Amino acid sequence: MGRFYSCKSDFNTVFSFHFILPFIIAALVLIHLLYLHQTGSNNPLGTNSNLDKLPFHPFFRIKDILGYFLTLIFFLTFILIEPYTLGDPENFIPANPLVTPVHIQPE
Repeated sequence: MGRFYSCKSDFNTVFSFHFILPFIIAALVLIHLLYLHQTGSNNPLGTNSNLDKLPFHPFFRIKDILGYFLTLIFFLTFILIEPYTLGDPENFIPANPLVTPVHIQPE
């Protein structure tokens, strides 16, 4: 007799793992931020590294805002100049009310 192998249990296991994993990662990130906020980051050499630090604002904020605007400009240009590039060619076939489409079949 052959051994019966159920693929459904493997699917449920993989689905459960992929569903729970983002919550575990989010919890670990929050714990990491909590500990980082409480203790702060340290320098293993013990030297004062405040001279090497850059303030978060304006350097990183300006860089992030520039990235958002460049992405927005790219997508808006693509959408406004070539709106049908990623569309389905079948959307441009004129409808014929006398013929039922091929993909619609009676039961």
